Amino acid sequence: MRPLLSVQHIVKRFGGVTALADGNLEVYAGEVLALLGANGSGKSTLSKIINGAVVPDSGTITLDGEVTRFASPKAARQRGIAAVYQELSLVPDMTVAENIWLAHEPRRFGQIRWREVFARTERLLDLFAGTIRPSLRPDTPVAALPPDERQIVEILKALSLEPRLMILDEATASLDSRQVSRVFELVADWKARGMAVVFISHRMEEVFRVADRATVLRSGRTVGTVSIAETSEQALVAMMIEGGAVERQLTHDGVGERPVRLVATDLRAGALRGVSLHVRDGELLGLGGLRGQGQSDLLLALFGAIPYSGEVMLGGRPVHFTHPRQAMRAGLAFVPGDRGREGLLHSRSILENLLLPSWERYGRPLQMARARADAAQVARDLRLVMGGLDDPVSSLSGGNAQKVVLGKWLLRQPQVLLLDDPTKGVDVGAKGEFYRILADLRAAGTAIILYSSDDEELLGLCDRVLVLHDGRVSAELAGEQLNRTALVTASMGTTHADAT
Repeated sequence: MRPLLSVQHIVKRFGGVTALADGNLEVYAGEVLALLGANGSGKSTLSKIINGAVVPDSGTITLDGEVTRFASPKAARQRGIAAVYQELSLVPDMTVAENIWLAHEPRRFGQIRWREVFARTERLLDLFAGTIRPSLRPDTPVAALPPDERQIVEILKALSLEPRLMILDEATASLDSRQVSRVFELVADWKARGMAVVFISHRMEEVFRVADRATVLRSGRTVGTVSIAETSEQALVAMMIEGGAVERQLTHDGVGERPVRLVATDLRAGALRGVSLHVRDGELLGLGGLRGQGQSDLLLALFGAIPYSGEVMLGGRPVHFTHPRQAMRAGLAFVPGDRGREGLLHSRSILENLLLPSWERYGRPLQMARARADAAQVARDLRLVMGGLDDPVSSLSGGNAQKVVLGKWLLRQPQVLLLDDPTKGVDVGAKGEFYRILADLRAAGTAIILYSSDDEELLGLCDRVLVLHDGRVSAELAGEQLNRTALVTASMGTTHADAT
């Protein structure tokens, strides 16, 4: 039988980073194919290539036996391919019905048939009857919906296209158990109607519940496809891991004897469902797990950037920060991974960005000479490659720009440094510089909490790693237990004992 879609030898590079070196996938009408891989394996890139959101550098895409290539998501939709992602595409200021039918509204003589739009939307919402609020109607503004109902609207938006191939990329991550069960009932119905489904999930139990086969990616390459009925969780995890356990690159002795700097108990915020942790002076505590499991929410809560419940102790004293300014004054610093959106003012100079959180230290009137001297010293410590402090920060390379994001906090000499995937999109050379800076900070006694989507980074840098899964700590790894096998296993919600 000929596959509905065949993707062969796909290569995709983003600058100097190879996201896919040899991506291969086949999916048949009337089946669910799980697409699996650890962080950075290339599964999201491959799914976006299938959907037309990313154009491959090379390789072949065959649909219904015809070689093709999708220049855009619209081109893929016209061929019957729709996708649902965890990152929503909804317009908050529009209604449910307007979002679902956006750009393909039923029309007659060029006019939108609103009565038909509302009737069709009612029928789509009825598919989730009993799992959503009765008040959710076609004319409800999307901005008024909680995250789970927004995700359901996203699914219905894709379903309204009547696709032949549906990509579900972490589409169940924000749904409760009843809603997930309903999605799987719908998937079974879609299969019976001949639809093909590519299913991506961090929950291994969901894969075994809904998928017929699984294709596994590792380091940008497809390493195999197996029948779900003939495999096991431990076999799939083994396929996802290159060379089994990875030895630690660094060792840090004596951390356990140092004072505890920060303690958090039963933190709940955003995706967090009760996380507890502690970090000592000079310790580098890692946060692992697949993306979107609450790591960023944990860091933002500790920094007072989002509301939270639970207890936080800093230096033995209870604190509850309701604004980042309070956390900064208490000695905390936060470095975001998205430097373009959160970390820098691109229209301002390097000097202004470095001094952004510290201007108040230089008095009134402003002691500009001292401020410039301090900024110049940090730039030297960071080995910042620049024309001068007065150059726009937008003139810097990605790695040097990220150094500025870190450097502006080093001026404040923080007691606790919170890092949210700080080396994402940074080249290898800049990463090495960044690691050297972290080593210097640890030697100076700074407590560091690092979330990284790079498993090798966590393994090489951290004293301990807390692995988050569905907003909870699924494992604490240290010593000999801190290896790639245990890290990937815990990330998928499987116990290490089950995978050995």
